[in-house]
Amino acid sequence: MSVARSKFATRAVAAPAALVAVGLVLTACGSRAGDTPDTSAGASGDTSCVDTSGDTIKVGSLNSLSGTMAISEVTVRDSIALAVEQINADGGVLGKQIQIVAEDGASEPTVFAEKAEKLISSDCVAAVFGGWTSSSRKAMLPVFEDRNALLYYPVQYEGLESSSNIFYTGATTNQQIVPALDYLKEQGVKSLYLVGSDYVFPQTANRIIKAYAEANGIEIKGEDYTPLGSTDFSTIVNKVRTADADAVFNTLNGDSNVAFFREYTNAGLNAKDMPVVSVSIAEEEVVGIGAQNIEGQLTAWNYYQTVDSPDNTAFVEAYKAKYGADKPTSDPMEAAYTSVHLWKNSVEKAGSFAVEDVVTASGGVSFDAPEGTVTIDGDNHHITKTARIGEIRGDGLIYTVWESDGPVDPDPYLESYDWAAGLSGN
Repeated sequence: MSVARSKFATRAVAAPAALVAVGLVLTACGSRAGDTPDTSAGASGDTSCVDTSGDTIKVGSLNSLSGTMAISEVTVRDSIALAVEQINADGGVLGKQIQIVAEDGASEPTVFAEKAEKLISSDCVAAVFGGWTSSSRKAMLPVFEDRNALLYYPVQYEGLESSSNIFYTGATTNQQIVPALDYLKEQGVKSLYLVGSDYVFPQTANRIIKAYAEANGIEIKGEDYTPLGSTDFSTIVNKVRTADADAVFNTLNGDSNVAFFREYTNAGLNAKDMPVVSVSIAEEEVVGIGAQNIEGQLTAWNYYQTVDSPDNTAFVEAYKAKYGADKPTSDPMEAAYTSVHLWKNSVEKAGSFAVEDVVTASGGVSFDAPEGTVTIDGDNHHITKTARIGEIRGDGLIYTVWESDGPVDPDPYLESYDWAAGLSGN
């Protein structure tokens, strides 16, 4: 598929006008190391308030610490703090210690947009790390573009988007959803039931899944959505059971997964008879769901705590030493941790904290992450990632049952797949 567009043309459903209009007097960010606050014009003509004249540099951490998404995002906040602590212990960034300004997105896209404005304009941070749902990212996107600021977004998502002001360190579709579908097809799956939360990511992901299914002879037996935070899944699970699909593709997010899998188990469904592959359940969600309710089910990610490598061993040990031996690590946490290191490496390559300089320098920047070596694609601001299918075991951990032969280059617009033609135009 070839779709004409300018570099970093944003392919996203427009955020509500109210979100774009919030704080029109606010300033952009980005100044060179060692300078006093930058007075150069940003993308919207505003001037930067980032202060690089002292011994510290501020960054923002913006995650849901309350609401339905807190089950997933609190630990992302913790991994960002761990990365900052390690970088500071190693001398900081361009000789400056990193200072975190943490905010709560409260599981509400409008709050994410408002807090992003605050971090950029009032707190004068050089970059922000955070967001989870695609609704939160889409609400923040115009803020970062209008203020010419940097967001490092750490969660797998539906693709079909790129922005010069966002670095996407979670998987895009060809690094997670497509490998999961390929795996299911190889296992002989001929039919799927789709269950998801009612917002951007599941709806777009399922549009992609249906296009793949049509091209690969897979029948879609049903498709259901439920609001974020839903806890009653009796009707949906009964529809899944009677549809008798070969497998379920699950794009539920947050604590709704707890209710879904408990109801799934209560209905007598299990991984042997009707497996579920999930793309938003990681190790910390397994704890909330209960391993007995999800044992044997599948996940598609790029990282698990059980990845066997020296870099991951060091990461897991450091995380548990800081937050507790019973605290698991997970893919979004690892991607958030990795994003801080990628920002540091990009800043040091640029020799500058200025947004334009960091963006220019970012292409080809790598980091030996716990998941394996990752590299920023300078054209679309996504990173290379190893695709992994995992199985949830009784100990609450996820073990790799299949992985790609090395890192997969990001293809956020699915341009290398004929069956995806036209998806990004809708």
